Amino acid sequence: MPQLKALDGNRVVAEGARLARIQVAAAYPITPQTPIVEYISEFVRQGQIKAKYIAVESEHSALSAVIGASLVGARAFTATAGAGLALMHEITGVAAGNRLPIVMAVTNRALPSPWSLQVDHSDSMGERDQGWIQLYAENCQEALDLVLFGYRLAEDSRVRLPVMLCLDGFYVSHTTEVVSVPDEEEVDRFLPPYRLQNVYLDVDDPMSVNALTSPNIYTEIRYEHFQALKRSLTVMEEIGEEFYQHFGRRYAPVEKVELEGAETVFVTLGSMSGTVRHMVKEWRRKDVPVGLLKITSFRPFPKALVRDALKEAKQVIVIDRSAGLGSEGPLSLEVKAALYGLSPAPAVYSFIGGLGGRDFTLATLEKTLEKARELYAQGLVSSGSIWVDVKEAGD
Repeated sequence: MPQLKALDGNRVVAEGARLARIQVAAAYPITPQTPIVEYISEFVRQGQIKAKYIAVESEHSALSAVIGASLVGARAFTATAGAGLALMHEITGVAAGNRLPIVMAVTNRALPSPWSLQVDHSDSMGERDQGWIQLYAENCQEALDLVLFGYRLAEDSRVRLPVMLCLDGFYVSHTTEVVSVPDEEEVDRFLPPYRLQNVYLDVDDPMSVNALTSPNIYTEIRYEHFQALKRSLTVMEEIGEEFYQHFGRRYAPVEKVELEGAETVFVTLGSMSGTVRHMVKEWRRKDVPVGLLKITSFRPFPKALVRDALKEAKQVIVIDRSAGLGSEGPLSLEVKAALYGLSPAPAVYSFIGGLGGRDFTLATLEKTLEKARELYAQGLVSSGSIWVDVKEAGD
């Protein structure tokens, strides 16, 4: 039977790795993810999981180690944050290009400079085109569930891609919530043992791995990678239904909240979705026609699902926790691309907020709605992102 426990986000990710029966973990400590791998090393020491824990000298080495483990047939896990993920950048391409079903937790932390220990999505957004599946957790329950969901998705023969589980640093990683921890036997029924596929290291069946590739075949390899990411959206929905049958919680690339009759729809990622969810329900009680579309899968981006969910809206408010320096917020760009050519198309307003750990408050959320309505009444669509929580002079 599942157990209800009060756990923080870092602990639930470690619990997810334990329940998934990982066989190798390698990591380097970095705030705010360090407790994840500390818990896992303690699980290994106590014999709660039969796994090897490798303490390495950098995040570059951590991902390299789990790549090697995955290639020889081990279910492998790592975790990082912020600048640690940036240091991994070269190796994220190796993991994805070799189609390895690694799960990596990223406790989102702003990239320098200036230095910050707090959350925004600049770290994971910097990896968005490296070929990983990226799933964003709203809360602790989702952080636990998406580890199990992530391994099942990554190891599916139609996918065979690494999964990056993103959880907001401190807002999720260090927040304690009551979560339902699944029964081990039920997890085993949902997630079978890992088996080698496609690319592997075997002295009895040698092959070249991560070899220098000529232009004659490079494009085709990348194209198949592209197709696997596309297929993963359908697989995600299938596994989401199966997850519901096992654990009673349903996951999909997007979640619709109060969209029926909604004239204004907010689009969000991560923990901010909880704030918006709360306000949408409050506004609905006052007959304000608003809704929420929460994106769980940022990569691959579920264009068709987003287009269908937003086609009846008059206004779409996209809130990014990433600055999108030199352009717009990355989530807003994806939403605009998904809606391109739709007629009539909703007016899309891009907002930037919550950078470097700044709290995205209910007052800030109300400000986004007021600003979008003001622009809409004037017949204007913002040509760029609106920085909604910049302090005024004297604040």
